Amino acid sequence: MAAELGGPGLHDALVILGAAGVVIPAFSRLRISPVIGFILVGAAIGPAGLGSLTPAYPWLDTVTIADRERIEPFAQFGILLLLFAIGLELSFRRLIAMRRTVFGLGGAQMLATALLVGGALLLLGRSPPSAAALGLALAMSSTALVMPITGTTSPVGRAAVAMLLFQDLMLVPILFVLDAKGASGELATVALGGVLVVAALLLLGRLILPPLFAQAARTKSPELFLAVSLLTVMLASLATGAVGLGAVMGALIAGLLIAETDYHAEVEVMTAPLRGLALGIFLITIGMRLDLATFASQWGSILLATAAVLSIKSVIVMALLHLRGAGRATAVETGFLMASPSELTLIVLGSAAAAAVISPEQANFWTVVTALGLTLTPLLAFVGRKLSRRIDPEALASTAGDTQGLTLILGFGRVGRLVADMLETHGRPYLGVEGDVDSVTHARRDGYKVVFGDVSRGDAVERFGLTKAAAVVLTMNDPVLTIRLTRQIRKACPQLTIVARARDNAHAAQLYKAGATDAVPETLEGSLQMSEAVLVDIGVAMGPVIASIHEKRSELRAAIREEGDLEHEPALGRRRARDRLA
Repeated sequence: MAAELGGPGLHDALVILGAAGVVIPAFSRLRISPVIGFILVGAAIGPAGLGSLTPAYPWLDTVTIADRERIEPFAQFGILLLLFAIGLELSFRRLIAMRRTVFGLGGAQMLATALLVGGALLLLGRSPPSAAALGLALAMSSTALVMPITGTTSPVGRAAVAMLLFQDLMLVPILFVLDAKGASGELATVALGGVLVVAALLLLGRLILPPLFAQAARTKSPELFLAVSLLTVMLASLATGAVGLGAVMGALIAGLLIAETDYHAEVEVMTAPLRGLALGIFLITIGMRLDLATFASQWGSILLATAAVLSIKSVIVMALLHLRGAGRATAVETGFLMASPSELTLIVLGSAAAAAVISPEQANFWTVVTALGLTLTPLLAFVGRKLSRRIDPEALASTAGDTQGLTLILGFGRVGRLVADMLETHGRPYLGVEGDVDSVTHARRDGYKVVFGDVSRGDAVERFGLTKAAAVVLTMNDPVLTIRLTRQIRKACPQLTIVARARDNAHAAQLYKAGATDAVPETLEGSLQMSEAVLVDIGVAMGPVIASIHEKRSELRAAIREEGDLEHEPALGRRRARDRLA
């Protein structure tokens, strides 16, 4: 059957992608973390699950993978994209800004956990190298699972991110030491070649990537953006792999380099579906690696080891946060959230087994423990959140993000610039978002606060922090996009002031229906300005002219609202009107 589908490679790809296509929508509909589904499905279709029954039932070969070695390319692909995503989250600037927390709290957490777990394993009879490798591996927590759960703005999120960043950084030297296999001459050669390659990548990345992404941005082609991103990952991974550092090091550096450009937000949006799929594939391969026979024969030891690891890590995190002055609620929630091992734990276990630092039996045992811990992460996060709310319901409120109190101007052409000028005149902070890279460059050169971002792709509400903004102004010359964004923003932010540029009265009526607080037709305002100029030029006094212009504007807007089935001003508009009168 595999041959009919085009060979084992295509057959395995179809099985894994098919499993991912079933798990993601099914578990999302049930509001359960897909992590659990990915691991369980991987165990079911893997060599230790239904794959072991293919000799007796050949038809099962259609939906299973019986050869463990055949899944390794998919796992490696998932790991590379996972490390690339970590690099995008890090960035050198972010590391410098958070250096004290990252290297203080993060370093203390990993060192304390590795010493305590490794020491316990040493007392149980493990060799010092084995205990050290397992201690470092189990000290890590899941970046892929924790960050979507907690975010980065709350006290819990900031503490978790600091520890996760340090763990992500430590992955590279850990793998480097394990891959070197203790040969001092080889280690020196790899170190020298690695330093030269990394230095070359950093230099070339800073020189080449900004203009390359700028050209991709000018084409407005998401495919080209994605192609440049993946090409960067591939070339960096090949370069570091060629000198012995490992391909994962190159993927991490590629993410760090792109994170330093003005286009990292767009790269994150366009590669997010691919990264999510890669993580799903990686988790499925984790499930496939599980030896259910081992779990059945050692389930007591596995459950005890899992409970011990979760307890040790949670207690250490709580104690460290308490010593740093964090509130009890923050310490408790963060402790539960960071208790499980990580997907990076599996990478370290694989490298340690390949280097003969731990035995295959030990690697399999701790792989089962790690998979069980990953499966429990969403449940632990839920329990930690409930306990923290009982301790202090107000302690964990999210802090303001970078867009707190700002007026966001989506579209920064001539209209956006004029709006920004008026906001600055009245001392109101703003941030412009523009999808044309040349317009961003020129606006920054003229002193405007503007960032690159294409609002037509991805979730604009989440990407640009609209929930914390004071207002949003839509100035794009695209009627369909303006209506779609207005509807999307109003659904996510019911109380947000939305002022939109309209092409004409009919377009303005559609914008009001979509949820705009105010819609300003270009034809209406242009006609009123021309009327004002004519009246003043022929000798009519300025005061009566301005009063009549305001009256005519109100009449026309009322007519537009009525055309948009909004005969009465929305509640938000009434409140704003009362506030102005007060």
